Amino acid sequence: MSKEKNIIETFNLTKSYHLKKRKTSILALDDVNIKIKEGEKFGLLGPNGAGKTTMVSILTTLMQPTRGYVIIDGFNILNDPIAVRNKIVLMLGNEMIYYRITGYDNLKFFCKIYQIPNYKEKIYNIAKEFNIEKWLNEYVERYSMGMKVKLSLCRTLLLDPKIYFLDEPTFGLDVKTVNFIVNKLKKLNKTIFLTSHNMNVVEKLCDRIAFINNGKIQAIGDKDYLKTIMKQKIELIIEILENKKELISKLEEVSFITNVNEHKNGILVELDERNNYSKLLSILQNYKILSIKESELSIEDLFMKII
Repeated sequence: MSKEKNIIETFNLTKSYHLKKRKTSILALDDVNIKIKEGEKFGLLGPNGAGKTTMVSILTTLMQPTRGYVIIDGFNILNDPIAVRNKIVLMLGNEMIYYRITGYDNLKFFCKIYQIPNYKEKIYNIAKEFNIEKWLNEYVERYSMGMKVKLSLCRTLLLDPKIYFLDEPTFGLDVKTVNFIVNKLKKLNKTIFLTSHNMNVVEKLCDRIAFINNGKIQAIGDKDYLKTIMKQKIELIIEILENKKELISKLEEVSFITNVNEHKNGILVELDERNNYSKLLSILQNYKILSIKESELSIEDLFMKII
């Protein structure tokens, strides 16, 4: 597998919806240009109505753009939609399973459509992995929400595409199951395009992340890059043995410190820029400091800052 190959690339991807009653249009996607490498785990984050669903719908050929186009594994989605569909599998939560048949019949149906060999053994094995093997002969309408999501994941992972498009693949699942799914997806030698509101899943799984809002990509890159560009101010956690209140009063008078707060056994200090780190150390040398630790931005922090 070549890490240099772009398996997904969008070119000025734009989608607008005309609202008849309001006699106006909504721009769901606005000149979106992204590149995703083969084998990459890519996350798309944004608030409700940001354009995530529209983006996935276009990339999976369920919808055509108003302007622009997409190349997926060498095929234009407008000219060769069938070729594109042969390269991908889409999971939309628990919407792509049938409730009035059994779990086994669901998986068998999709295995036959996609011509999966030895499907009986594969169905049992993956159902056992997801701990739903005892429910395979029950009608899906009797499944809990979490079990329906598990069945939908089983359906998706039984197939063998080049690209997985996963929309909220862990919705309604317990922490243990979520961790199992993240680890399983990380081991897949496949390209994954993920949308999720679970920031923890995105942070653990994705190599790169794009933030979208109002149809525009606001920022894109790996976690370290995004944290670097967004972290203009430096947050430090200072653990102090004694005279904490005295140090807080001292730091509140310093011009290059923009914020000071108590933090558990220490003090949370915000510097206006990294160059002032040495000036802070000259102040701290007069106190019994146990440790100084730079606080990390989480994906949720980034989401709140960017969106």
